[in-house]
Amino acid sequence: MIRIGLVAFGMAGRVFHAPLISSVDGLELTAVVERSSNNAVARYPSIRTVRSLEELLRDPTIDLVVVATPSGTHFDVARQVLESGKHVVVDKPTAVESAQIATLIRLAAQQERLLIPFHNRRWDGDFRTIQKLLATETLGRIVHVQSTFDRWNPGNTRVPWKDDPELGGGMLLDLGTHLVDQALTLFGKPQAVSGEVRREREGDGANDAFTARLHYAGMTVELGANCLSSLARPRYHLRGTLGNYWKYGVDPQEAALNRMTQIEAADWGTEPASAWGTSAVAVGGTMTTRPVETVPGDYRLYYAGVRDALLGHGPAPIPAIDAWRVARILEWVAQSSTERRRIDCDWSAEPA
Repeated sequence: MIRIGLVAFGMAGRVFHAPLISSVDGLELTAVVERSSNNAVARYPSIRTVRSLEELLRDPTIDLVVVATPSGTHFDVARQVLESGKHVVVDKPTAVESAQIATLIRLAAQQERLLIPFHNRRWDGDFRTIQKLLATETLGRIVHVQSTFDRWNPGNTRVPWKDDPELGGGMLLDLGTHLVDQALTLFGKPQAVSGEVRREREGDGANDAFTARLHYAGMTVELGANCLSSLARPRYHLRGTLGNYWKYGVDPQEAALNRMTQIEAADWGTEPASAWGTSAVAVGGTMTTRPVETVPGDYRLYYAGVRDALLGHGPAPIPAIDAWRVARILEWVAQSSTERRRIDCDWSAEPA
C-alpha cells in the first residue's frame, strides 16, 4: 500500500486528487495538510489532518506527496518534498517558469525520486477519441486542429490568487497547460509558436484569454481559451485531407468528481450519445457524416500509473520533461504576444 499525503484541500485537492486516490487499488490517502480547517477529514474520516508541510514531511510512513496548492507555490513546495526524500505529484502547472521545472527535474534525479506532473486531461474521453481517430487515419493527413476551452465568466474569480499574475494566476498557465500538453502528446514538439495573450474582462488582473498557434510542417494547431463566450466554439475541430471531426462540450468527469469522494460507477467516464462528436469523411467520393462514439474517459488511469511507477512496474504516467516542454511553449506564446512576431522553437536547452 502506497501511503499518500495531500498538500491543501481546495478545489484541486477536493475535486481531483482525493477522490481519484481513493478510487485506485494500492493507494491510501493518509494525511491532508490544512492549516486551520478540517474539511478533508469531514469527507474522509479515516485520514489524518496535519497543520503544516513540515509536519507531513516528518512522517516516515508517507511515500508520496501530492501538491495541490496555488500555482505560484508549486515550485517551493515540490522542492521541499523532493529534498525530504519523498516522491511528488504536482498539480498543473508544475511551476510557473520552465527554469523552475528544470531545477525540480535535476533535484528529482539527484534524490532518485519521481517528479510527476498532474496532466490529467490526457485521460479525457474526447482526447482519447481523437487519439483513436489519428491512429486509424480516418481523417487523412491533418492540416489544422482547433482545441478550445470557452467559458462564460464575466466577473472576477472567486479565488483571488487566480487573478494575480504574481501568484501564477491567469488563463494561459491554467487552461493553457492542458491544451498545450494535449497538443504535444498528439503531435510532438512544434517548429515555431505564435499567439496573443489578453485581458478582456473589466478591471486589472491576470490574463483571461489567449490564442496560441503551434506551427508544424504542413499543419497548425490553434489553441484558445477565454471567459467571455456565452456560446462556446467546438471543444475540438480537426480538419484533414479526407474529412473533419468536431466535438462540443467538455469531459464529464470533473463535474461528477465535484459531487463524490470515491468513484463507484461501472460506467464511469461514459458520455451519452447526445454528447458524442461528429465526423464528416469522404468515402468513395461521397461525404458521409456520422456520430463518433466517445471513448470513456478515466482519470483513475493516471493514478494507477503513478502506483505502478512507484512500485517499479512501469514508467511515470507523465514524464517530468513534458511539464518543462509545456512551460517553455507557454513562455514563447507570451513572448510572441509581447513582440508581435512568430517565435522559432529552440529545444537545445532541454534539461537532461
